[in-house]
Amino acid sequence: MTATLTRAEDTPPPADSTQASRYSVAMLAVATVVGMLIGLAVGVLALRPSPPGDTSPEAGFARDMSLHHGQAVEMGMIAAAQATLPEVRALAEDIALTQQGQIGMMQQWLREWGLLPTGSEPIMAWMGEQHAVTEGRMPGMASQEEMAALRAAEGLEVDRLFVELMIIHHVGGIHMVDAILEVTEHPEVRFLAEAMKLGQEKELTVLRDIQERIAAEQ
Repeated sequence: MTATLTRAEDTPPPADSTQASRYSVAMLAVATVVGMLIGLAVGVLALRPSPPGDTSPEAGFARDMSLHHGQAVEMGMIAAAQATLPEVRALAEDIALTQQGQIGMMQQWLREWGLLPTGSEPIMAWMGEQHAVTEGRMPGMASQEEMAALRAAEGLEVDRLFVELMIIHHVGGIHMVDAILEVTEHPEVRFLAEAMKLGQEKELTVLRDIQERIAAEQ
């Protein structure tokens, strides 16, 4: 009877050894992925700017633009209820809803930054040399008399006044947006400011077209 010799390398490893080897490989892979994620998170946090302070341009922009938007919301609600042209009513409602939503976002920033809705700095102080306040009003904002005229207007005069005032209001708002985009490094501020500018530029095109058609009818 001939004995069969088995080489050591042909002998399968014990089941426990195989499982342990697979477990070690899996744990190494998990550890590698976890290490990469931790490194990525640390890198993101390191690159993220610290929260803006009370007198920062970001805080000033959030506070002042909230007030600026507040007047646009009021004008939009007036025109949405009282304007004559369907396209004016629809645009006015859209402006009111959009800018009210943006106010909510800016107020949320202030809460996350640990800041109050109002600060110690005068309005528009964050713009520095571009600081532009007329009779206590930010760029593009209507006077109390102009707002009273819009509230009291009737018929097509509501449409005309709303379009006229909102064009001026948007131009002033874009001026403020351009100022914050020049200085901020905060991604959430840049994202919203760029969205504001894009949206208001598109609305300006529509508003000016409507203004021309109203003028042609009068």
